[in-house]
Amino acid sequence: MDGVLASVEPQLVKYYNQVYGASLTLEQIQGMSGAEAFPKDAATRKMLNLPGFFRDLEVMEGAVDAVKKLMKHYEVYVVSAAMEFPLSLMEKYEWLQQYFPFIDWHNIVMCGDKSIINTDYMIDDYCKNLDVFKGKTLMFHAYHNTTLDHHYRVRSWQEVLNWFERELDLELKVTSEN
Repeated sequence: MDGVLASVEPQLVKYYNQVYGASLTLEQIQGMSGAEAFPKDAATRKMLNLPGFFRDLEVMEGAVDAVKKLMKHYEVYVVSAAMEFPLSLMEKYEWLQQYFPFIDWHNIVMCGDKSIINTDYMIDDYCKNLDVFKGKTLMFHAYHNTTLDHHYRVRSWQEVLNWFERELDLELKVTSEN
């Protein structure tokens, strides 16, 4: 959810700058881990535990329309490792209800470890989740994964749709040959 449907990076930079009087920009943190980008007092963890942090996230550009299109061909689940930040559970659910009300609650999985997810595809911004996944993976571009290249990278929801269009074409071709 975070970093794929919800835009976390601008919120982190905004909160960090407000709390510490810094003047970080999104460009400055590209390629850095959270600890490198936000070094003061484990600032990232502190920010992620602030009430309202997850509720106020912006929607990734193109995410709503893209998910609606994907739902025409796939059963879509939203998975979040929300237990890492327990205060986020209700905020994430409320956020999904506001921006993705068409996703049934049965298709929302709030967990502690995404390795339990057994689906055909996973789109995530963290390799730690993609590395243990058994299906096909798409790594959504984020400041912390710019130097990694062992998963197929997508930089936008349009790229996600393009990838799935090719995937559907391949499936149809295989089906018609059999």
